Amino acid sequence: MKKELKKRIITSIILTAIVLNCLFISNYSWILLLVIISFICWIEFINLSKKIWKKNITIILPIALSFLFLCLFIHTAYKIRIEQGPTGILFLLGICIFSDIGGYIVGKSVGGKKLTKISPNKTVSGSIGSFLFSLLPLGIFLVFIPEEIFSAKVILSCLFISLACQLGDLIISYFKRLAKVKDTGKILPGHGGMLDRIDGIILAIPSIIIIKLIL
Repeated sequence: MKKELKKRIITSIILTAIVLNCLFISNYSWILLLVIISFICWIEFINLSKKIWKKNITIILPIALSFLFLCLFIHTAYKIRIEQGPTGILFLLGICIFSDIGGYIVGKSVGGKKLTKISPNKTVSGSIGSFLFSLLPLGIFLVFIPEEIFSAKVILSCLFISLACQLGDLIISYFKRLAKVKDTGKILPGHGGMLDRIDGIILAIPSIIIIKLIL
């Protein structure tokens, strides 16, 4: 267990360093990172699809749809970097990360009723914890730019992004369950596949489009 935890920590530190460097260097380094990450996720999803649909021609549809969605993810994440700068991306990533942490901490500590059969480890208390923890980045950003961040709309946006994160996690868990695998890949020591690590983020960032339309 200690060895596995050590792997997770080292991998997380390396990933964080890569993301931050690409995010702050330039728009070009950022979109290059997005393309590389998305391509890896797409390959992992294709491998999942092959285990689920075998050689059935229907496999073409999920593969095509996943490609289009990842293109939307790249476009949205790149557009946010251009319009709001690195800070906007960090804020979104912070919501996703804290939402994930909240779900894990509260879910493990409180336990209780299972959220869904898709992912037996997820509980209702964990989901509530995800929503609550997703507001923490808002509190952190209030220290630096209170007049630009705080509003009822932003609070609702944080909660909506947390919901998208949780749905993204559940969707990939559902596909892994169908494929009868634990992880989507082995590229990240201690974490599994790239898709295992950022499944919630991939759905959360494009959800900004829906948030803008509603709010």
